Amino acid sequence: MVLIDGKKTSEILQSEIAEEVIKIKNNGGKIPHLAAVLVGHDGGSETYVAGKVKACERVGFKSTLIRYEDNVTEAELLNCVAQLNSDEDVDGFIVQLPLPNHISEYKVIESINPGKDVDGFHAVNVGRMVAGMPAFISATPFGIMELIKRYKIETSGKNCVVIGRSNIVGRPMSILLSQKGVDCTVTLCHSRTKNLKAICAQADIIVAGLGIAEFLRGDMVKDGAVVIDVGITRVKSDKTKSGWKLIGDVKFDEVAPKCSFITPVPGGVGPMTIASLLYNTLLSSKKEIYK
Repeated sequence: MVLIDGKKTSEILQSEIAEEVIKIKNNGGKIPHLAAVLVGHDGGSETYVAGKVKACERVGFKSTLIRYEDNVTEAELLNCVAQLNSDEDVDGFIVQLPLPNHISEYKVIESINPGKDVDGFHAVNVGRMVAGMPAFISATPFGIMELIKRYKIETSGKNCVVIGRSNIVGRPMSILLSQKGVDCTVTLCHSRTKNLKAICAQADIIVAGLGIAEFLRGDMVKDGAVVIDVGITRVKSDKTKSGWKLIGDVKFDEVAPKCSFITPVPGGVGPMTIASLLYNTLLSSKKEIYK
């Protein structure tokens, strides 16, 4: 069983990005600039955005953090997006989700210039991905595909089960895994799928992103399977200093002994998300997606 080290892979990818930035500087080019818009004080969002700012510093990017209180109006936030769209120095930006209930996430996402949508959430980028065209791929699916590639996991002709149909993970994963060059045969499952246990037991590769802690058990996985755990649930623990621990959608102790490859939680898919965002920003600054 090989434990897929997302933290190490993320560090390698970020070092590659940093080397590219040095080349850009030496050639007198424009330094990539990533901006983030944060509304309110959600703990998870604060941590994630702070991680993005630090990551920009590590790789040599410029970064801008724009903050609003929870009571910001939708019109004010849309005006901020419009300003970032027109700012020629900003190569890519993200509006951190979730947003307060009085603001339409759909309106905000669709107001972002697809050429600066480094989160890969805009319908234009999703559509381009479906068509097999160059696109900004959302961070988690991109990170998973990068782990599969760098660990040289065989995909051609393999049966893959994706559990979860979210627009951010499940649906794009099913498309990316079925594309030419990857060539998996993909089954997309969800909470209403019948005979899910039997379907999973036939899979060569399982991507678990249902959002239910320890949902995937040992008797649902065949010997030699590859298991990618996307889930993150915080539970109380008397064995950690914080009093909490993170667990995934996979019952790790049961599933891991049967696997050829498996991602842990934490330290698997999670660390790849910020590296993926940086990579998209680099592509944007070089005009490699939208010429």
